[in-house]
Amino acid sequence: MSTLALTTHTSADGIPRHVWDRLCPPNHPFLNADFLSILERHGAAGRQWGWLARHLEARDDQGVVVGVLPLYVRANSHGDFIHDWSWASAYEQLGRVYYPKLLSGLPHTPATGPRMLVTGSPAAPDASAIRRALIDGAKALTTEYGASSWHVAFPNEDDHTALQAEGLLTSRNVQFHWLAGGYDDFDGYLATFSADKRRKVRAERRRVKESGLSIVIRHGDEIDPGEWPALHALYASTFAKFNNAAVLSPACLADLALALRRRMVVFMALDEDRPVAMSLCFRSDEALYGRYWGCHGNYHSLHFELCFYQGIGYCLREGLQRFEPGAGGEHKIARGFTPIIVRSAHWIVDPAMRELIGTHLQRQSLMVDSYRDEAADHLPFRHEA
Repeated sequence: MSTLALTTHTSADGIPRHVWDRLCPPNHPFLNADFLSILERHGAAGRQWGWLARHLEARDDQGVVVGVLPLYVRANSHGDFIHDWSWASAYEQLGRVYYPKLLSGLPHTPATGPRMLVTGSPAAPDASAIRRALIDGAKALTTEYGASSWHVAFPNEDDHTALQAEGLLTSRNVQFHWLAGGYDDFDGYLATFSADKRRKVRAERRRVKESGLSIVIRHGDEIDPGEWPALHALYASTFAKFNNAAVLSPACLADLALALRRRMVVFMALDEDRPVAMSLCFRSDEALYGRYWGCHGNYHSLHFELCFYQGIGYCLREGLQRFEPGAGGEHKIARGFTPIIVRSAHWIVDPAMRELIGTHLQRQSLMVDSYRDEAADHLPFRHEA
């Protein structure tokens, strides 16, 4: 078996584009040579917001890169969606230090997918050996950087299995996803709702039509860079309402649009030619990912139209199998978004804290299952006799 050499990189740009292209899923909006590097270059995944890139690379004895693990040293928990605020508080109450921590995940993006990018080349070590090397490397870095922990946010099934086998704890949470079901169009989808839920959706969509606004769909390569300041103002307005920081700048969004092209999808509401609301999404070949919403003014049901109904219609037309509109939001249930369990994995360095957090996660898991089952009972679909 090849001996794997591990190297860290202080930016995604430090890993050649051809490596990203070879190891990442094709046409993925977040796992590619552009998304991470653009967020890093514009500071959205930079020191100002508590992100320091230390991406881990594995090479075989021929010098070929066979594995990459996106990795950040974190000074806080903003934008990683693993909900570990109470863990940091517990460390503080016990006189311990939680930050820095390490995180393998997508900055500001709670989307499940591969985290350990491994080669499928027949000449390379097998995937399990590459994953073990990356896991061992990440654990070693927690000691090197004096970190309390290493977290892997929303890994896919193969990665999660490997992480569990190497002793990482599992946390579970609920997101709400729209799942394709063989519908021909939005009316066909709506026909599966109970009568009262169907009337409610139709009433909401009618309110938007009666508002006089026009709805348009634009991909990243269809938006002029000069339009981004106005669209950014919509995005930033949502964060301002909740006293949060809008970390993506207009220039960052413009660069993402230029690089990702049709992998960025923006649903806009226009008052004449002026955008008054928008929902910013990204897409792969199989899924649509909702990320940001913003609105100037008060328009009845416009949030539901741009963030949910337009996205569902887009998935149906484009043949996408899944729509993940982001974390949280029980109001998604009534629009047909199914409660789905998502997982993250955690390596806690201190054995006593690992046992304490492990006990907490076992108890929490039962509550998450109960919540998922209760939420599913409120889905709008007809119950066949």
